[in-house]
Amino acid sequence: MPTYEMPLLLRLSTKAEYTTALKTVANSIFETGGFIRKIENWGTKELPCKSVAHGKTHTHANHFMICFDISPSQVSKIDDDCKRNISVIRAKIFKPSESTKQECTLHEELLPPSYRPKLQKLLEEARKRKGAENKFKYNSSLDYYPFMR
Repeated sequence: MPTYEMPLLLRLSTKAEYTTALKTVANSIFETGGFIRKIENWGTKELPCKSVAHGKTHTHANHFMICFDISPSQVSKIDDDCKRNISVIRAKIFKPSESTKQECTLHEELLPPSYRPKLQKLLEEARKRKGAENKFKYNSSLDYYPFMR
């Protein structure tokens, strides 16, 4: 089962209402056969723009991040459950991107840009392409170019 991340925006309320909202979201995850890896509370923040959810306009929300594992076929059910929950302003489910490992040495970084191996490789590719460029062909069926003196 792949891992998913769900940033969850909850309307401002008491701690008891936050716990019930989080429990309902967690229960929908558990009912579909998933399991939760972690829940992070990012606190109350102002929204960048007004958000309308369930007939009310919200300018502030309490932010949570839920990381969970679930079957890809069940993601739409969890998304639907979150949209039906009155306490949830916004919920999106993302598959986190995998980080790429790059080897970097201090010696290569201290070299001037024109001596770095990656740039040398790019310059070689450019030289190969320059030699392979097609010259302009006049295709006029004349033996001379009429616009040149």
